[in-house]
Amino acid sequence: MKSVEQHVADVLALISDPEPTELDLLQAHGTVLAEAVASPVSLPGFDNSSMDGYAVHAADLSSAAPDTPVRLPVVADIPAGDPSPTAVLPGMCARIMTGAPMPSGADAVVPVEWTDGGTARVTVDRPVKVGNAVRRAGDDVTEGTTVLRPGARIGPGEMGVLAAVGRRSVPVYPRPRVMVLSTGEELVEPGRPLGPGQIWESNSFMIAAAARDVGCEVHRHGFVGDDPETVLDTLEGLLVRADIVVTTGGVSMGAYDVVKEVLTRQGTVEFTQVAMQPGKPQGFGTVGPDRTPIVTLPGNPVSAFVSFQIFVRPALRRLRGLAPDPLPSTRAVLTAPVTSPEGRRSFLRGVLEESPHGPSAGATVAPALHQGSHQLSALAGANAFVVVPEEVTELAAGASVQVLRLPEPA
Repeated sequence: MKSVEQHVADVLALISDPEPTELDLLQAHGTVLAEAVASPVSLPGFDNSSMDGYAVHAADLSSAAPDTPVRLPVVADIPAGDPSPTAVLPGMCARIMTGAPMPSGADAVVPVEWTDGGTARVTVDRPVKVGNAVRRAGDDVTEGTTVLRPGARIGPGEMGVLAAVGRRSVPVYPRPRVMVLSTGEELVEPGRPLGPGQIWESNSFMIAAAARDVGCEVHRHGFVGDDPETVLDTLEGLLVRADIVVTTGGVSMGAYDVVKEVLTRQGTVEFTQVAMQPGKPQGFGTVGPDRTPIVTLPGNPVSAFVSFQIFVRPALRRLRGLAPDPLPSTRAVLTAPVTSPEGRRSFLRGVLEESPHGPSAGATVAPALHQGSHQLSALAGANAFVVVPEEVTELAAGASVQVLRLPEPA
């Protein structure tokens, strides 16, 4: 059987580097930045007040105290956005609003709460330090500074920075278009009545949600039956909307494993067995005239989910313009014994609990009671995979194990 590492490498080899495109700022939300962004100006671009108050000469208030307040004439009102130049001479002040430019001569702002709020003359009962409540030009960013680097994911904070430096559009790697398809005559759309031998289809919903959590644009086709021509026609029809196709079911050794039958004829998809549990039967390759990548996952729900996290997730990250990193790994202590078949790497579902005092204080992981590849209920409560190496067949409670953290829901 093929190693897990080799299959990860083979799937990643299908993925070409994405091409950047220029998107309007709001459309770029959730995408990955393709180029560095530098600020063409300093931020702030001018000295301004960080609060409502009075722009003053700090030296004028050095003797101010509750018993001996200082009274100053108010010579101007400066609202935010005021373009007119204003000057404040010693012994005078100007009423100023948050964000308004500092008048020349003034070197501090007295918060309105420290005063009687006067409009013609103001009384101040305490001293103020030079620079108090003043935002200096370039305090945040100086002109020419790189504010975002390639590979940055554009969230709310990044969006604010881009707008603040005047960008209306930005070069990004767009969200990959992922088409998800399940196969099987026994499948029924959720919400419809079941007939004898039928089950509600769940894989496409699960895989679509997992791909969306990676940051992709996902189209769920649902499912098709086990007729080879129908499966082939459906796949060909989906390619115009897909950067990658992910299927579940029909890749094992059975007589009705239609995905394997159909794609084997194309000569561009390889089916193999990987030394892992669950998820031994796998397929990968390209389809259609544009050689669209396709990854075919097993039909058992847990097998499909584990396979997605180990093989498909890194490929989708590369399509997004990110490093194809695996799931984050840590060490934890088993709370119960586990077993694993010899020669296969097991990915057991579990619940990881980390100490509030940090990783050095230790972590524990409780294996799920139900580890069957069809037992979807245990997967819903899991937040980690317990990794049991190929050469290990059992581990006792208290053993230290590698644990892969599952992504938090988006």
